[in-house]
Amino acid sequence: MTPSDIQDFSTSRTKARAYFCYLFSKNIPNRLPSISVEMIVPRLLKIKADLESCEGVYLLDHRGVQVSPTYLDHKQIDEDAGKIRADRAYYYRAVREGRCTITDPYPSLITRDLTVTASQPIYDETGVLKYVACLDMPFAEVLKIAHLSTFDSLFVKFFKYSYSMFSLALIAVAMLLFFKGMQSFFLYEISHFNIKDVFEATILITLALAIFDLAKTLIEEEIMGRTKEQNIFGAHKTMVRFLGSIIIALSIEALMLVFKFAITEPQMLLYAMFIIAGVAMLLVSLAIYIKNTKEKIQE
Repeated sequence: MTPSDIQDFSTSRTKARAYFCYLFSKNIPNRLPSISVEMIVPRLLKIKADLESCEGVYLLDHRGVQVSPTYLDHKQIDEDAGKIRADRAYYYRAVREGRCTITDPYPSLITRDLTVTASQPIYDETGVLKYVACLDMPFAEVLKIAHLSTFDSLFVKFFKYSYSMFSLALIAVAMLLFFKGMQSFFLYEISHFNIKDVFEATILITLALAIFDLAKTLIEEEIMGRTKEQNIFGAHKTMVRFLGSIIIALSIEALMLVFKFAITEPQMLLYAMFIIAGVAMLLVSLAIYIKNTKEKIQE
């Protein structure tokens, strides 16, 4: 397996899941009365027969206990019946999401190669979970199933090149802001020191950092195709970092206005307080966003 394989799987995962969902819905009855192991297992075996590369199929009950042998090519593993699979992703994801799911690639206990498991929750007529049907497929075969079409590939390349141009443009803007900020530091005379120049330079450099960080994230995730970290600074770090930098810049601007108005125009302090209130609202909104996103990821 190579990094490009992981990237291809991530890109086309939805297509692979749709394929397995179709197989399950076509062959296995769901939301019917009197659903039993004897009714489901033959349908699972039919799916396995239709998929030449299928490693094995098996059935779990609503508690995650395997209630059937693991059916392989020309044999079955009877010892697997009764084993608890409740801690496996293919069980708890299917139960939690209430729909067909596929796992990330993991080493198979049977073949020792990377495999992907598709699972489908099965309910009775009242909507109570009864079973979870599972199907193991080699990772390489899943990539073939979900292989991007020529049309998809063209769009992937188009968006990659577009992100490249936007990233370069953002880097150019960040550099201009940085040099402008540095210029305000070095071009004024010490004898005519003005605190306003320092604040303005700080704002420019902070904005340059925010834009540069945004361009860096786009290059890493959209162009280089690096796997996104599964935390708040991974899949959502672009939003968090950019908004954080904007909040810092606005806070500096508000502080600058407070000092300026306190000395020259005290009656204008109210407008500086409006900016401070806006910064506070942004902070609260960002905190809520981070909290909700973190809870979603932990689920």
